Amino acid sequence: MGSENKAPQQQEDPWMNLLLNIALPVVILGQGDRVTDNAVVVLLVALAFPVGYFVYDLVKRRKYNFISILGFISVLLTGGIGLLQLSRDWFIVKEAAIPAIIGLAVVVSLWTPFPLIRKILYTPQLFDVESITGHLEQRGHVKAFDRLLRRTTLLLGGSFFLSAVLNFLTASYFVKTEPSVDLAQYNAEVGAMTGWSYLIIALPSMLITFGILFYLVRQLERLTGLSFEEMLSPEMRAKQEETQR
Repeated sequence: MGSENKAPQQQEDPWMNLLLNIALPVVILGQGDRVTDNAVVVLLVALAFPVGYFVYDLVKRRKYNFISILGFISVLLTGGIGLLQLSRDWFIVKEAAIPAIIGLAVVVSLWTPFPLIRKILYTPQLFDVESITGHLEQRGHVKAFDRLLRRTTLLLGGSFFLSAVLNFLTASYFVKTEPSVDLAQYNAEVGAMTGWSYLIIALPSMLITFGILFYLVRQLERLTGLSFEEMLSPEMRAKQEETQR
């Protein structure tokens, strides 16, 4: 049963996850007016992708997809602000608030039984958690590992706070038009901002995340005495062996 439950998780494509839950809905919001003038239809079509992916993921993997939830909220707020013709300030605040809330949740989770660092970076899909735990216990480094996870969590939370600041500045620069004045222009500016945000925000955030992961791996090597390959999960080791053949 255990291997059957893990199999669907191995098949998840993180790029498809981001494409269907975040990127494509935003493109639809920004370009949908070229197909129809009905803003409600555009919003509903954009929302259909994160909702559909969430249901699909729930059925196939028996778990709630956090990216789908985030995408749904982001698209709903972005489209809703335009549809209700609220001030552009609401959109700018929303852009900064979402990564800030995620960063706060990551940090606060340190004081809960479910630290999010174990869901984002230190996951059983990537690491052989059982083997690492055994080596930490043998070497008496369990407390040092706990301190490492706390530092890593604070670094990861800080990366989301940085994204919040960059989101605020990017949205303020690109989105100048009030939805009540020109909804089509507002949507076009949101689309332009989204395109540039991959370079201004997503790329630096990804590099920072890789840096945090590299730091975590190097410290784990020191604490466990294991090599990076030895710390990988059996699934990741199998994939690595396949690519080397």
